[in-house]
Amino acid sequence: MTDKTAPGKRKATLRCAFCLKLNRVDMDRASDRPTCGECGRPFLLDRPVKIAGEDLERVVRETDVPVLVDFYADWCGPCKIMAPVLDELAADQMGSVLVAKLDTDANPQVASEMGIRGIPTLILFRDGAEVARETGAVSRSALDSMLASATCQ
Repeated sequence: MTDKTAPGKRKATLRCAFCLKLNRVDMDRASDRPTCGECGRPFLLDRPVKIAGEDLERVVRETDVPVLVDFYADWCGPCKIMAPVLDELAADQMGSVLVAKLDTDANPQVASEMGIRGIPTLILFRDGAEVARETGAVSRSALDSMLASATCQ
């Protein structure tokens, strides 16, 4: 049995924002700004990473650290309030947690499948499964508690 959270073993599957190639990214080297194997552009893991609906399942299933997904819309006031909180969380937890954003307007089918009834909705995944969910703007301390509960499981 292997420990997926052991140093050197924590990976994430992400699509390059520039060339759209899927990559396995070493989360233990997140601060080194890992680059795309195809185009060489960096993955900026110190901020939320935008993901598309077709990649959601693969990202959460193939990422060895907890994945916090912000289901949002550009026009949503509470979503705008959460943006700097999530930016700060991503920077503070870089390499330990993958913070991702999924636009519900661009991905209505995924939002429906995930049972998103209000935005922002923050869903925390661990080992490919949902472990916690919050709807509406929440405090940083609430997010920290949410993450702490996922690492204790």
